[in-house]
Amino acid sequence: MPEDAKFQLLGCDRGELASLVEREGEPAFRTQQLLEGVYRQRVQSVEQISTLPQGFRSSLAAKRVSVGFPEIESRFTSQDGTIRYLFAFDDSQSVEAVWMPEGDGGETGDGSEAGDPAPASGLRSWDRATICVSSQVGCAVDCQFCLTALLGAKRNLTAGEIVGQVLSILSDQEVSPPQDRINLVFMGMGEPFLNYENFMKAVRLLVQEVGIAESRMTVSTAGIVPRIEDFGNEPVRPKLAISLNASNDELRTRLMPLNRKWNLEKLLAAARSFPLRNRERITFEYVLLDAVNDTAQNANEIVELLRGMRAKVNLIALNPGPGIHFSTPADDRVGAFQEVLTKAGIPTFVRRPRGRDIFAACGQLKQTVALATTLAP
Repeated sequence: MPEDAKFQLLGCDRGELASLVEREGEPAFRTQQLLEGVYRQRVQSVEQISTLPQGFRSSLAAKRVSVGFPEIESRFTSQDGTIRYLFAFDDSQSVEAVWMPEGDGGETGDGSEAGDPAPASGLRSWDRATICVSSQVGCAVDCQFCLTALLGAKRNLTAGEIVGQVLSILSDQEVSPPQDRINLVFMGMGEPFLNYENFMKAVRLLVQEVGIAESRMTVSTAGIVPRIEDFGNEPVRPKLAISLNASNDELRTRLMPLNRKWNLEKLLAAARSFPLRNRERITFEYVLLDAVNDTAQNANEIVELLRGMRAKVNLIALNPGPGIHFSTPADDRVGAFQEVLTKAGIPTFVRRPRGRDIFAACGQLKQTVALATTLAP
């Protein structure tokens, strides 16, 4: 590496660290020690990797090799136990990620082992926690009901920056997979499939080096059709969730301008051809907006769109925020919508809002440092 370059270990895979070890003239087994130090022990500096000889550590430090964890700039704690983390990077950009003890029910009924009940450990107040991870600074998709869309697109996160959110939260919460049951949802800031290579590299690192099973991960896309097809061919991949949010093209284009490029016909064709594993279902996320997309007609249109698919639907009553010009539907409207889908044989679940009072709920992430408003659930 150039003498004046700054090299970060976080985000490097086995092959990249093996090359570093070889350049340094160290034996090959140092690669595993570096991987263990960064991804399992979660050290903050190369000097803390105690299994490495002092000479190797000093050489790495002299060459400006760092681990590269993001800084936790702020934490906001909800009355329900949810924590919203604001992470700062070296270029002054920042993203948010969310810790949800017991999750929000989003994996119920998806057909994977990650949705199965976990035995109580007796050591913690939760059996299974969920971390919501960001993949970009801002977002380019421009969904009209999402606070992140108001930021616009800033830049992609590197694989190290994606993994770094997870590892920093694990350290802050003093938990370690696989001993502790942790689910990951790539549903934070950004569209993961518009940062596909970095996202997939982060997934592989989280599975192979951190020890979080792919069956405990879910990625949500607004509908980047070519990447849905690519994703289906990945040998290691999370479960797939698609943000649907409307029952016809006219309404979906209004709410999600991306629909102009990949309309419902193209999106559902990709979903129908997606190769599912044993017991797996595709999840369709549907944000309910009062008197906009939550009528009985909308529900019946969804039934027709999904007829015959191995799918489930997650309903999300809008999480409000400043600058979002829609309203949250009443519980009875949500229940009526759910009933139509359930009676048609489509497993349908209502995701619980987590951290709504600290702008940590679905669609609320917007680098909100000062919270002047408390939102009623």
